[in-house]
Parts: sequence; structure tokens; C-alpha cells
Amino acid sequence: MNSEVRTFGIAVILFLAAATLPLISSGYLLSIGVSIAVYTVLATSWTLFSGPTNYISLAVAAFFGIGMYVVAGGIDLLPFPVLVLIGAVVGALFSAIVGLATLRISGVYFVIFTLGLAELIRQVVSWGQATMGTSSGLYVLTDFTDPQIYWALLVLAAVVFLIGWWIGRSRLGFALRIIGNDEVVAVHSGINTARAKVILFVISCTFASITGALVAPRYSYVEPTIAFNPFISFQVVIMALLGGVHRLWGPLLGVIPFTILWELISANFPTQTTLLLGAAFLLIVYFIPHGIVGLIESGIQKWKGDQHG
Repeated sequence: MNSEVRTFGIAVILFLAAATLPLISSGYLLSIGVSIAVYTVLATSWTLFSGPTNYISLAVAAFFGIGMYVVAGGIDLLPFPVLVLIGAVVGALFSAIVGLATLRISGVYFVIFTLGLAELIRQVVSWGQATMGTSSGLYVLTDFTDPQIYWALLVLAAVVFLIGWWIGRSRLGFALRIIGNDEVVAVHSGINTARAKVILFVISCTFASITGALVAPRYSYVEPTIAFNPFISFQVVIMALLGGVHRLWGPLLGVIPFTILWELISANFPTQTTLLLGAAFLLIVYFIPHGIVGLIESGIQKWKGDQHG
């Protein structure tokens, strides 16, 4: 219990420290901070599902884009907070449908389906806009400023961590860990694997939709290629794997350095981002398969072994 209280206290201090960023910077640093907050929510919520189940989902961009387009499509009709709520509901309903339809498959088939989902939705949205005779994109004009977006994302990140903490200590979290170790054993143990996977998939995708909705005001003009960009999904997976998916706080250790590195790469090598993204993925999988968290824990275990030796 003392360890949990200490961990909670450290988390609160870090949260309050992060919340002061808009008060000390309103330019480039705040922009980096917003990006880190976005990917912290996306990578951590992705880990809630993919971490314990070992199902690699590339559907983040699909649900991120859904949230963004809900706001972009309704900004002239409804208040922004209402649109964020609608984006969450739409994301939850759609992810439930997708989950029920696809989570009976696994392995490479699930990866391929989720990879194609964002492209499918992008094509449908583009076709719908062309059919209605509208332009390829939508304007998003609100009074929601970058500091407000940052604080909203920071609160959302805290909610993700709290929900993840609760899931990790619940029967649902226990069931998911068994599914990740051996799904056949989980079925024979009486666990409703389909229900457990769908619940976590919905939670993960709903947070992605909320994130897309919250970040939409950063773009004055939203179009399908921006909202449903597959690079979002790949970056989330890389960040989570870099940090480590077997600890709830692991993705944060990947989000911060990778976001800063990606900003430098995008600024200096704008035409080589795809190549460098692929190289980063291969290097992480080959050299640090358990992420930074794995390296830290291995170092601690080695140090303890040396102490006892």
C-alpha cells in the first residue's frame, strides 16, 4: 500500500508540473507539449488493449479521424464540448461493431484488418463529400486555444491512467492477461474471451476518438488524408513498443523521446519520414523488444543480483 501511495503521489506531482507548461511557454514548447499529450493518450489507451492481449491494433487512426470529423462536421451546429461527447459515443459504438466482427480472428489477419480500416473510412468519407458536392475538407474554427487543448488532453491522459490502473486490478484485467498468455487456456478456464476483448477494444478506441475530437481545433482545415493518416497508428505502436507495453506507464517513456526525435526528423528530413519510421520500428523490435521498461527492470534485477552476490 505504501508503494502505491508513493507512486500516486509522484504521479500527482508530475501531473501538476506538466500542467504549468502553458503558463511558461506559448510557442514551440507548448506545441511539442500538445503533441506529447496527444500521443500519451493514444499510446497508453492502445496499451490497455494490445498490451495484455498481444493483439496488435492499427486502428488508432480510424477512430482518431472519426472524432476529428465529428467535430469538423458539426462545429457550426453544436457547441464544441457537445461534439467531443458525440465523438466519444460514435467512436464507442463503431468500435463495438468492429470488435464484435473482428476480434474472433487474431494474428496477422487482425493486424491487416485494422490497418485497412482507416483507409476504408477515409475512402468512404471522401466519397461522401464528393457525392454531396462539398470540398475535400472542412474548416474548424473555434475559440478553443492551444493551452485549453493541452489541459484537456492532460486531464484525459490522467483518466486513461486511472482507468488502466483499475483494469489492471480487476477481474477483467486478470482475464486479459490469461488471454494474452494463451487464449485457448482462457476459453477452457471459462473466461468469455470475446466479451473481455471487445470491452477493452471499445475503451481503447473511445479514447482515440476523444483525442481526435479534442485536437481538431488545432487544424483550421481538416481533410480525410489528415484525419485518417495511417502514420498515426504506426507512430502510436512504435512509441508504445519503445517505452514498453507491459507497464501502464511504459508508453510514456517512449512517447516523450520519440515525439522530440520525430519533430527533428520532420524538420530536417521531410521527404524521408516513411523510411525512418520503418527503420525505427525494426531497430526497436530487434534491439529492445521489451522496451525501455524492460531495460530498466533488467538493470534493476542485475543490480539486486550483484548486491546479493
